[in-house]
Amino acid sequence: MKKFSASFLILLATVWLNASAQTTQPAPGVQKLSKGQPDKFTPYTFCNEQPMVTAMAALPAGKLPFDVNDIGISINDRGVIVEVPLADKEQLYGFGLQIGSFNQTGLKKQPIVNDNPLNNLGYTHGPATFYVSSKGYGILINTARYTTFYCGNIAKLNKQQVSADSKKPADSVEGLYQTNGKASNVVTVDIKGAKGIEVFVFSGPSLMNALQRYNLFSGGGALPAIWGLGVKYRVKADFSEHQVGQMAAYFRNNHIPCDVLGLEPRWQTAAYSCSYVWNKSLFPTPEAFTDTMMRKGFHLNLWEHAFTHPSSPIYEALKTKAGNYQVWGGLVPDFADTTAANIFANYHNETFVKKGISGFKMDECDNSNIAYGSGVWSFPELSTFPSGMDGEQVHQLFGLLYQKTIYSIYKKSNLRTYLDVRASNAFASSYPAALYSDTYEHDEYIRMIPNSGFSGMIWSPEVRESNTIKDLMRRSQTAVLSAQTLYNSWYLQSPPWLQINKEKNNKVELMDNAKEVEADIRKLLNFRMSLIPYLYSAFADYHFKGIPPFRALVTDYPEDVNVWDISDEYMIGSGILAAPLTEKADERSVYLPAGTWYDFNTNQKYEGGKKYTIKPSLNQLPIFIKAGTILPLAAPVEYVSPSTKFDITCYVYGEGDAQTALFEDDGITFNYDKGGYNNIVLNWNKGKGSVKRSGGFKGVRFTIKKWQLIK
Repeated sequence: MKKFSASFLILLATVWLNASAQTTQPAPGVQKLSKGQPDKFTPYTFCNEQPMVTAMAALPAGKLPFDVNDIGISINDRGVIVEVPLADKEQLYGFGLQIGSFNQTGLKKQPIVNDNPLNNLGYTHGPATFYVSSKGYGILINTARYTTFYCGNIAKLNKQQVSADSKKPADSVEGLYQTNGKASNVVTVDIKGAKGIEVFVFSGPSLMNALQRYNLFSGGGALPAIWGLGVKYRVKADFSEHQVGQMAAYFRNNHIPCDVLGLEPRWQTAAYSCSYVWNKSLFPTPEAFTDTMMRKGFHLNLWEHAFTHPSSPIYEALKTKAGNYQVWGGLVPDFADTTAANIFANYHNETFVKKGISGFKMDECDNSNIAYGSGVWSFPELSTFPSGMDGEQVHQLFGLLYQKTIYSIYKKSNLRTYLDVRASNAFASSYPAALYSDTYEHDEYIRMIPNSGFSGMIWSPEVRESNTIKDLMRRSQTAVLSAQTLYNSWYLQSPPWLQINKEKNNKVELMDNAKEVEADIRKLLNFRMSLIPYLYSAFADYHFKGIPPFRALVTDYPEDVNVWDISDEYMIGSGILAAPLTEKADERSVYLPAGTWYDFNTNQKYEGGKKYTIKPSLNQLPIFIKAGTILPLAAPVEYVSPSTKFDITCYVYGEGDAQTALFEDDGITFNYDKGGYNNIVLNWNKGKGSVKRSGGFKGVRFTIKKWQLIK
């Protein structure tokens, strides 16, 4: 037998590793490039939802601005390098729920999970190795490893001639290191430690179409239970069932809308780590308490995290299905292991879901703050897990797997929910779970709304404490104009609108004008309830068509250079443009894209393609309605029950003909997947409105009472 030298074998292996990538088409408009030995565990490994291929095939045929074979993949001792062509003036967006940056062109991005996101490097609660382009395509690097993207800001020596005077001398320290952004026509991706990779390419032809393909490939966008689009209020952490009952009575007696009450850590016998056992000193009769809340129209949501306390009934069963490091004295379940996930899910089903608990807040599933040496509360990256994943991979996927585990309970029970989660990743589009953060910069909370739409994520800009009444109202407006309206009062005795001072709030010393502020909040939350039919139908478009319900202006207007960097305005559905304000200013500049727009508060008409200065009061929502929109607004209800019927007024903006549709079903089951829904076509033609209902749902949720033309 002929012997080969070690150097020859290394050369042979290198040639094999750098051979052309294998290209397949797993779904219409999606190409997958595979090379080397991809990791066993990736975000797509755990995507159980099937691609919605019929909807994907119905999208316009997309054409990439480059040949897919021009995507370079090389493998070396360090890992994998992927190089994707990048055109001049091409704009990039995405990388998950980004904080600190919006247009990612020219930046270095590291979409890594972190509990305290900061600056514009990419650390976030919801990282995703996925970006979309203004040229109408998306790129997903299918990895759970810490990955770095150089978005056109590095250039190889042999690819660029550098003249001696290419950079002028700087006259400041900042100037020494300042770059002009884009340095090359390549996005370079560094996946350290990988031996192979899969690259998914989602074609357009538009940016919107690329996002639709991604969401549909992930199983379609989330369609939460209809009650989840109302109002959620989280009570103080140490409230007893009696105090929760008093808070429930406060909402109903004062006619303030509320659908969900969230219980915080003290409902359990142990919380850091978690026992998942009712604390009988505070909740002596949990089942009766749950039944009482349900009869009053309140859904209950329980706070928890996945780190399991030794006193938990599932601790022993999970001991051999956990990582080799503890967190807060508890074990870390290996949700990638089917047995571990089933143990966790089955216990939650029998103990909570079957007894009426409507959802969970899945906390602490991100990571210690890796930007600081003091961030050490979570498990280390060197951890090992029975499934074969290491700590780095588990950190990146922990929130995703946690969602999957809990969501599976409700899916199997044919019962919809709306969850809260503090970490996510790619291919999470189908999970009805809203991300939240312990950070609290209002400016960033606003920008995270349009950013969430680039990666199939849902963001909840919750309201906690406020500096002033103005701050409270502006934050409340942002919450109402988001995917989830949430007041998180886990450290407040009274609702924040009754007393903004934390110390006085917890002494139940209310403001002199508490009732006036309460009335303003009631009016604002009533608008949220009026908007539910519109929002619910926008989420239906998310599920069936992949269209993000909350999205950046560039998604709808990619050819308009004026919107490329607008991160503080966004679309809600197809007809509403939101431009929230913070307490820092009484007025702001708003750019309105092409078309005609109407101020929602005054019905004043604006010509698109221009900037305007607006000065909405604290009682006026900063939203504009596009001409041609039929806006269905319902008479507000205090909560949404299985039998709730919405009486709707259709507001028609503009003098031309218009058409839209409402999605109608029972709002609480997955029967829509079997055709159990109606499509209600609203048509405005020659000054008259008409309604046509068709489909397989036998009930009636929405009743059109009248039409009103806004000229």
